[in-house]
Amino acid sequence: MLLDTASLYFRAYFGVPDSVRAPDGTPVNAVRGLLEFITRLVQDHHPDELVACMDADWRPQWRVELIPSYKAHRVAVETEAGPDEEEVPDTLSPQVPIIEEVLDAFGIARVGVAGYEADDVIGTLAGRAAGPVDIVTGDRDLYQLVDDARGVRVLYPLKGVGMMQTTDEAVLREKYGVDGPGYADLALLRGDPSDGLPGVPGIGEKTAAKLLDAFGDLAGIMEAVDDPASRLTPSQRKRLDESRAYVAVAPKVVRVAGDVPMPVFDPALPTRARDPQRLEELAVRWGLGRAVHRLLTELGA
Repeated sequence: MLLDTASLYFRAYFGVPDSVRAPDGTPVNAVRGLLEFITRLVQDHHPDELVACMDADWRPQWRVELIPSYKAHRVAVETEAGPDEEEVPDTLSPQVPIIEEVLDAFGIARVGVAGYEADDVIGTLAGRAAGPVDIVTGDRDLYQLVDDARGVRVLYPLKGVGMMQTTDEAVLREKYGVDGPGYADLALLRGDPSDGLPGVPGIGEKTAAKLLDAFGDLAGIMEAVDDPASRLTPSQRKRLDESRAYVAVAPKVVRVAGDVPMPVFDPALPTRARDPQRLEELAVRWGLGRAVHRLLTELGA
């Protein structure tokens, strides 16, 4: 089980009231919500291995160099020496180090790699996995990794973590008319304002799906642009032709990396806390006793 950790703690932050606070008044709603997410996931799905995948760089420079608008609207502070700072709610940022400390005390593997997003870590680990993989994320971009043959599916939270959409190829075909790799091409063509991806003007989700159905993949669509006999409409041909520069670089930006250099770590789901004393200290300091106890109980079970 691979967790898109930032996606989940963002959801926890907005799903759990900010009245959930530590004894000193510090909001810990994202921390508690994430622990409850993990408890429910372990309870419902019984993973043998669980990795909390982290954004060591939420806006990698190599993606920005290809498409400068990539996540540009979410930059709070530009930093020359390292990754730009992302605009996040004031009361969420201080909770992230607490989340990291608590996960480490539990002994839950936490992996981030400099220069890469959590999506890239997930893509690399999913590609290397020998057995079935559940990816837990609120980000549809990771639908591109769905692969029935390899048992890779996405658990997408619809309401909290109690109601999850199990996304396999059948769900993708029903909703979008594509398979996993096709979803990346679909997203590239339609664009994504939340990620600063312009897409091809005039090509929305339905048109993109029809084009992929007719021509197979992005390469097939662009070959059709150069074929006067192809069944593209004049406006589609014109828009795709004018978007060649974007289409040439967008695949590397949209598709998750599968070759991230991974550190050595143990992905096994712990059955007890790695550092019980530190976990207890954190539970008391941040008022997380109940959430910590529930997850410990579930791990032990």
